Amino acid sequence: MKVYLSISLVLISLILLIPGVTKPMLTITGTIEKSQLVDTGKDMLIQDLTEDSRANTRGILDIAASMLGLGTLDGEVEVFRNSRSIIDTIAALYQSHHFVVAMLVGLFSIVIPAVKLITMLILLLPVTPLIKQRLSKMISVIGKWSMADVFVVAIIVTYMAGNASAGMGDMLKTQSQFEIGFYYFLGYCIFSIASQMMIDMTQTQKSQNASR
Repeated sequence: MKVYLSISLVLISLILLIPGVTKPMLTITGTIEKSQLVDTGKDMLIQDLTEDSRANTRGILDIAASMLGLGTLDGEVEVFRNSRSIIDTIAALYQSHHFVVAMLVGLFSIVIPAVKLITMLILLLPVTPLIKQRLSKMISVIGKWSMADVFVVAIIVTYMAGNASAGMGDMLKTQSQFEIGFYYFLGYCIFSIASQMMIDMTQTQKSQNASR
């Protein structure tokens, strides 16, 4: 019974992993105060002028903005919205020539979890004791990297937030929101831990029965 439950948990983990890395994980939106955007536009128009011309031109722009109702603007305007999955982040890192980081993110978020789950699934099937012993050692080695998934999410959040605020200074207000991919990936982590615990219990029980 425990074997079937363990197989079910591993299969659920595999199923959750796929959308966990392909669906959008995080959305970051950036907004700017409308009044601040108008002031920035004025500064950009006069930045190449001399000091005297700058003062005169700024006064003309203030009058024009007031006549157009731009001087009393309230609220914020959304300047960008960026949603990315783990796969999208790996591709963006690769395209921006962060090859090592892209490789590590792909390794720890896709390759190692997939290999671990497939190995656990094979371990639960009827195989020879020698194969089971080798698979158990392999799972034990891979298990040392189990917390790497958390660091992958942290890298993605940091990378997206850094790109969002680049070059915008204090003008930009960013807001982040977890998307469906994050919850799939979280579900994978939970079911993966549960399946690992169930397999350990099953292996321990089998060892105790064999020693009697």
